[in-house]
Amino acid sequence: MTSLSEKDKNIVQTFWAKVAGREEDIGCDAVSRPFATKTYFSHWKDLSPGSDPVRKHGATVMAAVTDAVSKIDDLIGALLSLSELHAFTLRVDPANFKVLSHNLLVVLSTTFPNDFTPEVHVAIDKFLTAVALALSEKYR
Repeated sequence: MTSLSEKDKNIVQTFWAKVAGREEDIGCDAVSRPFATKTYFSHWKDLSPGSDPVRKHGATVMAAVTDAVSKIDDLIGALLSLSELHAFTLRVDPANFKVLSHNLLVVLSTTFPNDFTPEVHVAIDKFLTAVALALSEKYR
């Protein structure tokens, strides 16, 4: 698992406070990128950026990431049920967790350009890598 220092954790938690209230827009933007494909979402009629199902899924993703921030010291435990859901029920390729992490980095950096310093970038990247690994836990 990616090791987050206490400094990294503090940076992530402080930065994530800026995300509050904008989760739906940020999540929608992140999943509107190459992540939202017919591979996993064939039951959705409209996969266009900003559509209702994409917006709803983006909000769901961001709620899970926000919850992970609040449980940053036990990401595997915090994300265990989501790992099981994605591994056994949804059968999502875990490589998509890395894609989503990258998309979130892009959206966060463009949404908060003045706050997304190199130090914040590194801490958020390490955190999202740890989240992706925790989500992949039940695939092993």
